[in-house]
Amino acid sequence: MLNDRSLIPEITPAREGESIHRNRRRTIQTLFGPVYLTRNYHYHNKSGTGRCPLDDELELTGAYTPSVVRLICRASVQSGSYQQAGEDLDIYAGLILEHRNFERLVRKVSPELSESLSQLPPHLPNITEPISGIPVMYVSCDGTGIPARKEELEGRKGKQPDGSARTREAKLGCVFTQSIVDEKGDPVRDPGSTSYVGTLQGCREAGTLLRQEAFRRGYAHAHKTVYLGDGAAWVWENARINFPGAVEILDFYHAAEHAGDLAHHLWEGAKQKAEGYQERWCKKMKKGSADSMIQSARRQLKERGENMPPEHRATIETQIQYFETNRERMRYGEFRKQGYFIGSGVIEAGCKTVVGRRMKQSGMFWSETGAEALLSLRCLFLGPYFEASWEARREVVKKKQRKAQRWSPQSN
Repeated sequence: MLNDRSLIPEITPAREGESIHRNRRRTIQTLFGPVYLTRNYHYHNKSGTGRCPLDDELELTGAYTPSVVRLICRASVQSGSYQQAGEDLDIYAGLILEHRNFERLVRKVSPELSESLSQLPPHLPNITEPISGIPVMYVSCDGTGIPARKEELEGRKGKQPDGSARTREAKLGCVFTQSIVDEKGDPVRDPGSTSYVGTLQGCREAGTLLRQEAFRRGYAHAHKTVYLGDGAAWVWENARINFPGAVEILDFYHAAEHAGDLAHHLWEGAKQKAEGYQERWCKKMKKGSADSMIQSARRQLKERGENMPPEHRATIETQIQYFETNRERMRYGEFRKQGYFIGSGVIEAGCKTVVGRRMKQSGMFWSETGAEALLSLRCLFLGPYFEASWEARREVVKKKQRKAQRWSPQSN
């Protein structure tokens, strides 16, 4: 059928300077296995380039039909590796494909899907009560390292003993909504409301992606926006730039860890006493704020600091300063009364499931372009836009084809 020109006519005229070579044969991969396709090849002698208009009409990507491309992309983001993706397609669909081509295909398709995603209308989640707008929208972001190729790490600072890096940081953002609390007054995340964005680019680019995702998810209709994060400076800078007016909440569990560090430095060598102070501080902090902990730590430092080495005292001062800097983000008692989440568990879990489960397997070392393409595609797959983006991609590809001028009239 594909080679029946009465069903699929090939009527694209030659451009100036082109010669047409008919019945050029090519093997393409379809859902039914490999098929031979014959079509015209338009060759421009002076530029040394050519084209096959029928390939564009059939919406082929390389040697793959659209349905096969979609299966390859789904398998590539769900399976543990590109090799496993190839094995899965053989088992589930009887498609024997060369998995070494999958990464190249993902690199080509992922930017097209990102462009189609930017053209989709906002998506309002299915909330549990028929009320207008989104009661609470949460945004959060974090960073996690992925193993990178040696050439990708040259000149980068890291946590190795010699100051070098073994990983590249992937920045992950998430958006989810909340419309109810349970019988205890604890917040409940709306089912299926979480979506992700990810990039290996800088903090500002990550913030822009997160803001765009929030608008797609209905940020303009949210009654309240809550920004959850750890104590990293870039996290709060992104909140200031992209989500002004949002309620900023420091993840309680990060705060509790810092409280433990502070206590153990104040009572170095007295583990049981330090743990007791950490427990009391955290209970008070969760019910109210960090104010009493800061006062207690300041008092203890004043009483005991004279006998401490200067560098040890400076470490404690830095830890206390962490709480003072984030004081307004640690009003946990007030936040809990308002029914807000106070933990960033969603983004923490996302770093493990979205990034780690696919991109931190044994023996993996990523290039920036390869990791960027797969991470973007995986985030899209795990969100609500995967199917809509594939539909919108058709017009994106056609637009690119119309703009693809392989040579200019001046080259004739």
